[in-house]
Amino acid sequence: MPAPLADRLRRLIAGGGPIPLAQYMALANAHYYATRDPLGAAGDFITAPEISQMFGELIGLWCADLWSRSGAGEVAWVELGPGRGTLAADALRAMRKAGLSPHVHLVETSPALSERQCAAVPDAIHHDSVATLPADRPLLIVANEFFDALPVRQLVRTPDGAWRERMVTLDGERFAATVGEQRFDAVIPEALREADTIETAPAATGILRELAARIAAQGGALLAIDYGYEGPRAGDTLQALRAHRFADPFDAPGEQDLTAHVDFAALAEAARAEGAVAHPLVAQGALLDALGIAARTAALARAAPDRAAEIAAARDRLVAPDQMGSLFKALALTAPGWPTPAGFEKGTA
Repeated sequence: MPAPLADRLRRLIAGGGPIPLAQYMALANAHYYATRDPLGAAGDFITAPEISQMFGELIGLWCADLWSRSGAGEVAWVELGPGRGTLAADALRAMRKAGLSPHVHLVETSPALSERQCAAVPDAIHHDSVATLPADRPLLIVANEFFDALPVRQLVRTPDGAWRERMVTLDGERFAATVGEQRFDAVIPEALREADTIETAPAATGILRELAARIAAQGGALLAIDYGYEGPRAGDTLQALRAHRFADPFDAPGEQDLTAHVDFAALAEAARAEGAVAHPLVAQGALLDALGIAARTAALARAAPDRAAEIAAARDRLVAPDQMGSLFKALALTAPGWPTPAGFEKGTA
């Protein structure tokens, strides 16, 4: 059996010195997702598709509507980080009722989650990366709570005013934050020089650029939903979740979920650089309202009156400003010439 990740990280640091925070986060999350199903009451967190079928159904109808208005040609439907396959199953059911039955491609690196996805969406084709997605047709891509789990790099202003990279070191047997020796003063934007911490996500930007280039060349769209902000914004947003509670990110690497808030402005800028159209950011609650969650809530309540209160509570959790409605944002990208997606006629984030 391989040694626990914490022991391997200790040997890595002991042998070569502190490692960048981005490397620590990448190794921790790779191990975490490869070795468990983290979702649900018995896991560490719950995502919107697991709260209610309405979420996936409305995303499916969003895709079907855009496909129809774009000319209704052959497309591939893609989900990044599909979890248990719940969103995919609900979205595909709604799409098929609307006349869209696309080939399904799931980008997933976790063996544990891939098994769950195969049960939920038996006909899906799995990919280890976006590089092997189809290149011969438009892509309709959904990424729900995907970008927040990608590693972030942090630059911090030290007491002497120098900007250095946040690293991870050992304090005895425990992991702790420190700073590297190299200075990064020259790369700090003037508007952020008085901040304490600047966070970037090179991995997220790289994947987004690759997908945006595909969309611009092949046609299609991408819908990314996550918690985050429309930058630039300074500050440390790294956090850990374990058993539905916040935890110390440097405690038990690989045994808890590490995430950071998504900089949607950086993703939109990367998309435009590759020729895709980035539409104004929309809050999740506003998007779901525009897509008809009120009508869907009423229909489900009529079909199951004994569950009406439960269904309404799930709707509120998805759209209420003090729950997921405002914290979570939606970014839509489309190919040049494609119609504006439903819910994105005006930015409402």
